[in-house]
Amino acid sequence: MQKYTKQVMEHFTRPHNQGKIKNADGIGTVGNPKCGDIMRLYIKVKKDKLGQETIQDVKFETLGCGAAISTSSMTTDMAKGKTIQEALKITNKGVAAELGGLPSAKMHCSNLAADALHAAIKNYQDKKHWTFSKLFLWWTTTI
Repeated sequence: MQKYTKQVMEHFTRPHNQGKIKNADGIGTVGNPKCGDIMRLYIKVKKDKLGQETIQDVKFETLGCGAAISTSSMTTDMAKGKTIQEALKITNKGVAAELGGLPSAKMHCSNLAADALHAAIKNYQDKKHWTFSKLFLWWTTTI
């Protein structure tokens, strides 16, 4: 049986960015019915000085094993302060590498964490697009 790394244990016993963001700009929820892990990730996005959309705050709520909690925590650390484009490049392998590795049976947890981040970003982008589309529709029907 493969042991967890020091980094995994640190993020499991003292998770970073755990909680919920009120009025989050994007929310991503993913789960794995096979193992029962469920992750919800919240993002708050602001434009930086260069006008790029940047993840200013990110938090998570996870029901799952130690690896699921650790990968959620690490994913939030990796995403905070990144532009949307940079955050979209965060992968399951990158999360696992930052944690010093995961047992092969637990690699699905890092898939979930990266997927939750990507889902939150997609939710943010969809909301932004929907708002513009709705405004456009209103404008074109009132003229």
